[in-house]
Amino acid sequence: MAAHRFFVATAYRTLACLTLGAALAAGTAAATAAPEHLQAFTVQDLVRLERISDIAVSPDGKRVAYTVRATDMEANKARTAIWLLDTAKRAGAAVRLSDIAANSSGAEWSADGRFIYFLSNRSGSNQVWRVAGGAARNANAAASTDAPGANAPGADAPGTDALQVTNLPLDVGSFRVSPKGDRIVVSVEVYLDCQDLDCTKRRLDEAAHSKASGVLHKELFVRHWDTWSDGRRSQLFALGLDDVARGTAVNLSAGIGDVPGKPFGGREDYVFSPDGAQLVFSVRASAAESWSTNFDLYEVAAEGGTPRNLTADNPAWDGQPAFSPDGTQLAYAAMDRPGFEADRFHLVLLNMKSGVKRPLTQSWDRSIASFSWSRDGKSLFATTDHLGQRPLWAIDATTGRASAITGSGEVESFSVGPRKVVYAASNLGSPAELYAVGFTGGTPAPLSHLNLALLAQRKLGEYEQFSFAGWNNENVFGYVMKPPDFKRDQKYPVAFVVHGGPQGSFANSWNWRWNAQTFAGAGFGVIMIDFHGSTGYGQAFTDSISGDWGGKPFEDLKLGLEAALKQYPWLDADNVCALGASYGGYMMNWIAGQWPDRFKCIVSHDGIFDNRTMYYSTEELWFPEWENGGPEYRNPAAYAKHNPIDYVSKWKTPTLVIHGQLDYRVPDSQGLSVFTALQRQGIPSELLYFPNENHWVLKPADSVQWYDTVLGWLNRWLRPQAPAPRSAGPNQAAGG
Repeated sequence: MAAHRFFVATAYRTLACLTLGAALAAGTAAATAAPEHLQAFTVQDLVRLERISDIAVSPDGKRVAYTVRATDMEANKARTAIWLLDTAKRAGAAVRLSDIAANSSGAEWSADGRFIYFLSNRSGSNQVWRVAGGAARNANAAASTDAPGANAPGADAPGTDALQVTNLPLDVGSFRVSPKGDRIVVSVEVYLDCQDLDCTKRRLDEAAHSKASGVLHKELFVRHWDTWSDGRRSQLFALGLDDVARGTAVNLSAGIGDVPGKPFGGREDYVFSPDGAQLVFSVRASAAESWSTNFDLYEVAAEGGTPRNLTADNPAWDGQPAFSPDGTQLAYAAMDRPGFEADRFHLVLLNMKSGVKRPLTQSWDRSIASFSWSRDGKSLFATTDHLGQRPLWAIDATTGRASAITGSGEVESFSVGPRKVVYAASNLGSPAELYAVGFTGGTPAPLSHLNLALLAQRKLGEYEQFSFAGWNNENVFGYVMKPPDFKRDQKYPVAFVVHGGPQGSFANSWNWRWNAQTFAGAGFGVIMIDFHGSTGYGQAFTDSISGDWGGKPFEDLKLGLEAALKQYPWLDADNVCALGASYGGYMMNWIAGQWPDRFKCIVSHDGIFDNRTMYYSTEELWFPEWENGGPEYRNPAAYAKHNPIDYVSKWKTPTLVIHGQLDYRVPDSQGLSVFTALQRQGIPSELLYFPNENHWVLKPADSVQWYDTVLGWLNRWLRPQAPAPRSAGPNQAAGG
């Protein structure tokens, strides 16, 4: 055990050195390599960049299927397609496998590598389709050898041999194909009292044509994230499979709860055994769903039966089940503390014959984000937040010993092949691209260049990680980014950006919503602090924010801003604006009453205004109950301890308030209350309200409007002589 701790500690130190050097080198190269005539990066560039997800390496390791998301600005929405890359060809050589007119995603290989299954709405509803997995692709092979985004004429041709596998009356949310190829499991939203899928379809049609609009609810969740409940639950259904899915759909999850879990669960929540005979799924196993984080793993026969609870002994979260290649062990990620969604996930191995559970990474003070087995079952690969990065680690399946096999940046997703791991990685200077690396690390091989053409025409800001003595003199990390046209003898106004979560991190990654390069491209220096409560610095550091939202993190932000301004004299200390969303928005409302003289302006997006009313209007009650030591009616003092509403009389900073009507995590009444408090006191303020957005701003045109409005607000208060942004959108209202 002592040797294990020493190895991991050594790996931390090695990666930390690698991180600081590589991050700085990458950031410097991005900025200094750009000729002077290039344009700065803008939000119009941001929304047009392509995104990689759903990586799937073929069984032989020679091909990689993945999803590319591109933006259709005309339609104001994203479009997704499946692409196939032959790893033996030059980097960036890829062919499109799916129809350009449809949205397709979630590629999965058949066990023999002959076919690629995927989801597509090309039939008018979301169903499972299949194409051949070979590198030569009829219409595509000769015509399309360019990477996505190159707009080669042949790249748009759909696969001529695409076959529709499922033809269900309802949309398929996710799927898995049995390793034997004889069965498919799909997730579908159904009414639990319906005997078949057609029954749910009929009831939906009847509701759509009913003159009465009321919905009777009998339990929470009444609404979740951005959707009101209509009584349906996501369930797993098995069907026979030859060329297409056949037979009666058999419900495998038996109404226990939603599988995958809502709102963000996917097919990582369920898995076939290697012989295809069993299915294991993760589901919230409590009737009190809105205040419970008790997910359990259930095993059920793939042909149907009564599910058996495998983890009833753990009242906390058990998820991401994954069988070892020989089927003897089931690995899964587990938390230890019920009710705490930011507890540390550690890996557990369950012996499927004896039932004995063996914690594998219990002594490793990092939280597993995602993981997968190696093909030989001797190791597992996992991602974790770590010192402002998210590397990929190799973990010995016997000892639990972990070693980082990638360096700086964020590994967003990955797929394990026979000899290499293919992964998508981003950093503060680049959106995700595909790379391949050996099982023990080494120099990664680039496999894609999705956005090379666009980024080659843009200047990007240089960035650097720094550290300082934060609360209680403890070491705290942050990042700073220069504008791309940086000149040493010039001072730059500052965007001081505070991350949400609160158990999260901006870190060395490409953020699609709060993008540091977009702020830098507009001429601002950017500062981001991983305050107490952030992830990747040990669980005690993450835990330290609970019950102290306005304490330690607030001290870190004050000390971090002071340290950055001192260390980087090009930052203009007299012209700083603070910005944040979610917990960051809460912190903006807290700063307004606790630090009212420091900032020239504030941007408060989806921020909590009153902890007490927030408790009774949010949906996931386990979150405020953990953070405040119980329900509001049992512990009102905790909810009042750091409550922005109680300091409104001290507010004076000009503030832009932003909220989405579909945000049920932090309901829009919180943002409207902030705006009311500002307006009533005559404080310069504006409200940007999105009736069709949730906790995030996702639609391309809305994202452009968001940045135009925010950057216009920063310019107004930090450099009033700056030109106005191109457009804040057509919907302007008087006031402010």
